[in-house]
Amino acid sequence: MGGAVELRQDFGAEDLRRFAARARTGAQARRLLALAAVLDGMNRAEAARIGGMDRQTLRDWAHRFNQHGPDGLVDIKPVGRRPRLSDEHKQILKQLVEDGPDPETDGVVRWRCVDLKRVVRDRFGIDLSEVSLGRVLKQLGFSRISARPRHPMQDPEAIATFKKNFPAMVAEVVSTLAPGTPVEVWFQDEMRIGQKNSLVYQWAKTGSRPRQPKDQRYANAYVFGAVCPSRDTGVALIMPQADTEAMQAHLDAIGEAVAPGAHALLILDKAGWHTTGKLEPPANITLLPLPPACPELNPAENIWQYLRNNYLGNRVFADYTAILDACQDAWRKLLAETGRISSIAQRGWAIIGQS
Repeated sequence: MGGAVELRQDFGAEDLRRFAARARTGAQARRLLALAAVLDGMNRAEAARIGGMDRQTLRDWAHRFNQHGPDGLVDIKPVGRRPRLSDEHKQILKQLVEDGPDPETDGVVRWRCVDLKRVVRDRFGIDLSEVSLGRVLKQLGFSRISARPRHPMQDPEAIATFKKNFPAMVAEVVSTLAPGTPVEVWFQDEMRIGQKNSLVYQWAKTGSRPRQPKDQRYANAYVFGAVCPSRDTGVALIMPQADTEAMQAHLDAIGEAVAPGAHALLILDKAGWHTTGKLEPPANITLLPLPPACPELNPAENIWQYLRNNYLGNRVFADYTAILDACQDAWRKLLAETGRISSIAQRGWAIIGQS
């Protein structure tokens, strides 16, 4: 061991003690106090014991102090191993995941870690494990999520165009009404419920495969439902089939549910029984068809999902009457949950004031 290292003189013992009082870590404070003792003339071995170290370690920290001052007494985190994927590699990988695979050239319809492992090896010559690759994907902001359905015939611009033009469509309807007539926005759709019922997600122990009954019979009914998010209300009919007669009955029921003196703008898809000239909407309802293949614009779809997930899924119905009873019970529970319809079906682009 060489001779004692002389400490720089631009900091006194009291200075180091003041730094120790507001040190970022306990380790830094102990080192500062040890060096303060040295500046007071204490024996180096005894000063080292104050800092909880041996004399050689104190010598090493003295060198750091002389070079960097009190800030040099903070532990430096190790740099660690250099990432195998460079920033450029990661940006290419990020774009690759966002674009998705080409079934013709990549042979898969979705990226899995095992597929991306092969792509990274072939393109960059780097062999990463699937675990490491999954960690990289999370760092890039990706996670495993379920995809939302999109109709293959959907016009990519149809949804944006409908939302953009919605105020003009409302204004056109309002122009035909008496001045001051309140306008309500309603959404309408149908849901089929039958003995061949759906299984829905549930909480279960990790690694287990919970089982639920699954009927294979085919008795079913149709729930014609319409909701008004602004009023947090809705009206439904349960019908044996979806046709013009059922739709007419539903329109009549909606007309009775519209607030007195108000006019309803009923948004619905272009099913045949919605667009037929045989329908006679009540005077207080104007039908507003959605663009083709754009179910995302109709929050009634989300209402159906909520009813299935909470009240109708994972069940076996003994007969047609049991289906009717279950649908009726589910709809009544929906109406009884204050704020539920508004929270599910409210859409910013469809909120309008009173004219």
